Amino acid sequence: MRVEVDGHPVHVATGGRGDVPRLILVHGAQHDHFVWQALLDGLGMATLAPDLPGHGRSEGPPLPSIEAMADWLLALLEKVGVTAGNPRGTGGTVNLAGHSMGALVALAAALRRPDRVGHLLLLGAAVPMPVAPALLQAARADEPKALALINRWSHSRRALLGACGGHGLWLPAINLRVMERQRRGVLANDLTACDAYHPAAAALARLERPVTLIAGDQDRMTPLKAARHLAAQFGDARLVVLPGVGHALMAEAPLACRAALMGALAAG
Repeated sequence: MRVEVDGHPVHVATGGRGDVPRLILVHGAQHDHFVWQALLDGLGMATLAPDLPGHGRSEGPPLPSIEAMADWLLALLEKVGVTAGNPRGTGGTVNLAGHSMGALVALAAALRRPDRVGHLLLLGAAVPMPVAPALLQAARADEPKALALINRWSHSRRALLGACGGHGLWLPAINLRVMERQRRGVLANDLTACDAYHPAAAALARLERPVTLIAGDQDRMTPLKAARHLAAQFGDARLVVLPGVGHALMAEAPLACRAALMGALAAG
């Protein structure tokens, strides 16, 4: 599906059944909608996975901050029919799920417009999400090196050894290809945005929306302890831990991820 937001064409992958979107999936840094591919058609509801500006098939420059990405996401919701006056039963709300940087974008959107969000689902999330200075420098000066580092840290040992993904598939190679196809400069932009995002703890505590965190216990990018710390900041968040899984949750454990998302939404 193609829509236009802020004057630029946007690519949105679609899945599930229904005319009005009930779930939006937001990808992370240096990624696009492809990371959600294994989940899109099995979630039992109309689901959209957009490419953020400057990523994948979406045009326009990458947005320089998490807040700007959140404002863009809220504008996209209007474009696809998630509005307060929608007569078809959404009540103007939609469930938001985001992975890594996408989790920050979904969170920022929920903090800005909680009236637009039903359930907030954060995968591979940490707040704050600091980026090592050496990685930031590599992203700016030696992007292939930065991609190699991120790819290694994003996967569990099992995935690096080829034990995930099925016969003939090596998940790190697929992930690297997805990252390599993004435009030059996107990685530095995205990592800088993640590093700079620091929402107030009081704002998290005041967010009166259902929140579920999904984390892999082998995640080296946003470790499980960070997910536990974030869950505590919300006060009443649910944390689902996927055993033996790294930061690339949706690739390493698509069935477990799907079950966690559907279970959270069913619980309300």
